[in-house]
Amino acid sequence: MKRIKTSLQRIFVCFFRVKRADFFVGGYQMIEIHNLTICHRYDLRKIIDNLTLTVKPTDKIAIIGEEGNGKSTLLKCIVDSQLIESYCEVQGTIRSKNERIGYLPQELEHKHAEKTVYEYFCEIDAFSLATPSQLHAIAHSLGCDVEMYYQTQTMSTLSGGEKIKYQLAAILLEQPSILLLDEPSNDLDISTLAWLEKFIKESKIPIIYISHDETLLANTANCIIHLELVKRKTEARHTIMNIGYDAYKELRDKQFEKQMMDAQSERRQDKLRMEKYQQVYERVQHELRIVSRQAPQTAAYLKKKMRSVKAMGKRFERERENMTEIPLREDAIFFHFDVEPFASDKQILDYHLNQLMTKDESKILANDIALQVFGNQKVCIIGDNGCGKTTLLHKIHESLSEREDIRIGYMPQNYDEILDKYESPIDFLTIVGDKEDITRIRQYLGSMKFTSDEMEHSLTELSGGQRAKVFMLKMHLEGSNVLLLDEPTRNFSPLSAPVVRDELKNFGGTIIAVSHDRTFIQEVFDDIYLLNATGLHRYTIESE
Repeated sequence: MKRIKTSLQRIFVCFFRVKRADFFVGGYQMIEIHNLTICHRYDLRKIIDNLTLTVKPTDKIAIIGEEGNGKSTLLKCIVDSQLIESYCEVQGTIRSKNERIGYLPQELEHKHAEKTVYEYFCEIDAFSLATPSQLHAIAHSLGCDVEMYYQTQTMSTLSGGEKIKYQLAAILLEQPSILLLDEPSNDLDISTLAWLEKFIKESKIPIIYISHDETLLANTANCIIHLELVKRKTEARHTIMNIGYDAYKELRDKQFEKQMMDAQSERRQDKLRMEKYQQVYERVQHELRIVSRQAPQTAAYLKKKMRSVKAMGKRFERERENMTEIPLREDAIFFHFDVEPFASDKQILDYHLNQLMTKDESKILANDIALQVFGNQKVCIIGDNGCGKTTLLHKIHESLSEREDIRIGYMPQNYDEILDKYESPIDFLTIVGDKEDITRIRQYLGSMKFTSDEMEHSLTELSGGQRAKVFMLKMHLEGSNVLLLDEPTRNFSPLSAPVVRDELKNFGGTIIAVSHDRTFIQEVFDDIYLLNATGLHRYTIESE
């Protein structure tokens, strides 16, 4: 950690020595957003409604919200509204005062995928202008060797964490004055996550970032933007608070509970009041019918009384309009695995591998791998980025795919390995294809908070979190009793993630997973294995 701290200090000395005193003058605004509204072109549904935000030099702003609520869209819009104009309409203003924005997208751009690492960096003008000491500072701040810039390995063959690091290096070479990061914690190993937290906290420039990692959010954010779609995703709402994540959650829950209690109390009182009013109204009305012809004077009195009663009713109606609203917030997803547990001595996996190689077999990643799994065991494999965790899980999947006594559910890190971009969620989940099957699938998608339109969208139009939900439903509908999961929680929101963790914790079958999600690992798994060059080794998080 001392080396990392030193490297971080070095990088900021090297790259932010330019005159930026105005950044730290009280009241200086880096980016100003006024009345920003973003609508889908497809259905004209608002995903951002009248958002106003001022970004200040010390801000570490976390954007949170359910999957598909427009978090990435908002980030892209701040970078350049043209990035979303093909599928969204934008109103409002964004002023950036010529700031140099460093933008990390959620996925590596397709045009870079087949470039070598060296070719990727050569496309950046700042790379050729950087001094060796500057290159060294950035590499070491990312926990990498300076040789990282000159690798002949293609970007597509890198691990998810390596892609993140190399893209960050490219961004830092450009000397940004503000960073916008879309899921920077995705695919980072546990040690690099600790680095990322430190990087965000100690950054001398503002950072706006999207993350589903609750630990990262709790340790870094000083401002929260919460994007919501309520009333069955028909109404966009946002909350901005200049507090940390844990404080925001606590305050939000307290405010919700208080508003709900106030609203329910007012409605109980209103119900009692209206019951009494209705009794008075009906009594006067009854008396009027009886005496209207027989006693004109009494009738006149009762008519006057009825006018008074009706006036009282109108007053009650006006007061009802001013009652505390029942608070709205997005509901968590709902789904449930229902599988018969295995016998504790049933052998699910007995895997041995002398050498774990890269996909192109150009490099040995690990030797002497051995893993046995029995019954309803839940096993998590951790390790540094690039050590071969995904490759190992893929090989385990291949070794189990021919088994007829178990039903495998496989969720890859790269969803495109399985998903057909032309399919809709309904197409992907269809088993029989009859009316009853389609109806059932729609009901399940609804429990995952998909709108009717989203059920028909192509899978490529959906957010990463929505596609993750589709995978979870796929495994459920197929009755999978052995789950092979590669970073399953990486795209789930802080609202959905606890539901997913709880369901997998109580899953009746076997789970073999790769993950860097610290909360997920601690809550769900019985056994943790560390993968390194010498194989798989039992590991406990407490030993760090």
